Amino acid sequence: MFGGRSVEHEVSIITAMQVIENMDRSKYTPVAIYIDKDGRWLTGDSLLNFNTYKEGNFKDAKRIVLSPNHNDNNLYLHPDEIGMFAKNKVVDKIDMAFLAFHGTNGEDGTMQGLMELNNIPYAGAGVLASSVGMDKILMKDVYKANGIPVVNYLWFYRKAWKEDKDNLISKIENQLGYPVFIKPSNLGSSIGISKAKDRQGLDMAIEIAVSYDRKIIVEKAVENPREINCAVIGYDNIVETSLCEEPLGWTDILSFEDKYVKKGSKSAKSSESKRSIPADITDELRNNIEELAKKAFTTIDGRGNARIDFLVNESGDVFVNEINTLPGSVAFYLWEGRGYDFKTLINKMMDIALITHKEKNENMYTFESNLLNRTIYGSKGGKM
Repeated sequence: MFGGRSVEHEVSIITAMQVIENMDRSKYTPVAIYIDKDGRWLTGDSLLNFNTYKEGNFKDAKRIVLSPNHNDNNLYLHPDEIGMFAKNKVVDKIDMAFLAFHGTNGEDGTMQGLMELNNIPYAGAGVLASSVGMDKILMKDVYKANGIPVVNYLWFYRKAWKEDKDNLISKIENQLGYPVFIKPSNLGSSIGISKAKDRQGLDMAIEIAVSYDRKIIVEKAVENPREINCAVIGYDNIVETSLCEEPLGWTDILSFEDKYVKKGSKSAKSSESKRSIPADITDELRNNIEELAKKAFTTIDGRGNARIDFLVNESGDVFVNEINTLPGSVAFYLWEGRGYDFKTLINKMMDIALITHKEKNENMYTFESNLLNRTIYGSKGGKM
């Protein structure tokens, strides 16, 4: 399942195509469920082909809906697709879902919630971890409360900016100073992020950010940082870490183009990818980052495969920048050096989905209390 109403729509398609291409066909038969930019759900064999998206030709795809009813795993034809004499409204039936969304309306807990209602096992983080991981403000609040180092920050709503921007600017200058990074709270891929070195730059940066989100976070900039990234896979406390990587050749912000357009080939060792794997860091720093990555993952009840991004200042202090509960290309390039090829990594994520789904279904969801028969309900409200 991929696409969706998100500024990271195209990135999601690329991740999905990579997963489909590398899926273990001896275990799984992929069914593409593509959600277009208008929120329409489509399926069909043509959606398994990357050229369909490059050409924008969806004429062979069928529009579908998925019921939220418990244990109803059928894909139904959308009412617009059903003719007067249509007999079979079921298009397909799915056993589990590999959620390959990036950003809002998919990676943020919304699609995970639908899977939970439907009782469909799904690869990746659950509702809580997905929503906390997507919201940079809540994520940092949770990490700060659990002793995980993050940079100093403050946040506000778009409405507050529109009503009293001068007071907010003064607050930012007094509490954080310059330079600062300004970010929409619920976006990824560096979209809407700016660095401000003075009041004029701050004003412009916030105007950009509020066009993408109603919640804005402002962070104290780490000067001349190194970015080190590390992935974690597993569930509960059964977790392991990938190799660490260091993106190279960037200054203030890794832009959308830096992350996706300039990567070059699939190989993490490509000279065009501008990343060092494993990162050239000391064993002490590596161990510190790996332990913090595990803690950042488990603290928000992560599961599946997530990438945690770190900033390291000139003094060697480490800060968690963010967690990506579904990293682009499922961060396969970080796992190759740990013995996971793409197919093995997908199998591992699917296995975790089935294990955690089985465990969830061991919970009790009913409680016989006879409460309704003991309650007298009248026009003025309930009374025991």
